[in-house]
Amino acid sequence: MKILLIEDEKLLADSLEALLTGKGFQVEAVYDGETGAEYAELGIYDLLILDVMMPGLDGYEVARRVRAKRCAVPILMLTARSGVLDRIEGLNAGADYYLTKPFDSRELLACINALLRRQGNQVDTLRFGNTELDLSTSILHCGEESVRLSAREFDVMRALLQAGERITSKETLLARVWGYDSNAVDNHVEVYIAFLRKKLVSIGSDVAIETQRRMGYYLVRKE
Repeated sequence: MKILLIEDEKLLADSLEALLTGKGFQVEAVYDGETGAEYAELGIYDLLILDVMMPGLDGYEVARRVRAKRCAVPILMLTARSGVLDRIEGLNAGADYYLTKPFDSRELLACINALLRRQGNQVDTLRFGNTELDLSTSILHCGEESVRLSAREFDVMRALLQAGERITSKETLLARVWGYDSNAVDNHVEVYIAFLRKKLVSIGSDVAIETQRRMGYYLVRKE
């Protein structure tokens, strides 16, 4: 699971990043609202943890911008503003949960797990056609056949399955799999798409990864 942490207090951000990484999450931290909104709008995260009081673009406006892009990612607001009107504004802006500082790390983790569970069965598996990806084991299944994916293959396949028939650009895959600030290039994506195509064929999948020239990749079911 990939979490975007938007928090302008760097010491707190570093502490939260260490906590969440230790629990097995992938975490990217940014330290201002404008950058946070740009990252969030990529649509590559499973959860946003969002501070409210930030210079420039505050957390409420970040949440509004994310929802305006029709991005349904769960948003957990984490803030010292504990008034009822503050909570109402946060929820109306698009937050799914509002946790006030100071907080217990156990409560934070419980909130995160609750929000991720609300996404339904896709938290555990992703399915397209006759093929299913087990998110807990990185195994791609098709009937009796299965194959384990490498970490990169898993991340690329997961992104494609989540998008389904919608086109996923190479830029989105690079940001999601290799990181927003990575030096990876288009060829990295092409190599892993080739790996995945071979593995889908090897298990008898009816899923094909198609290329839309200059736009990206999408999934189809073969006849």
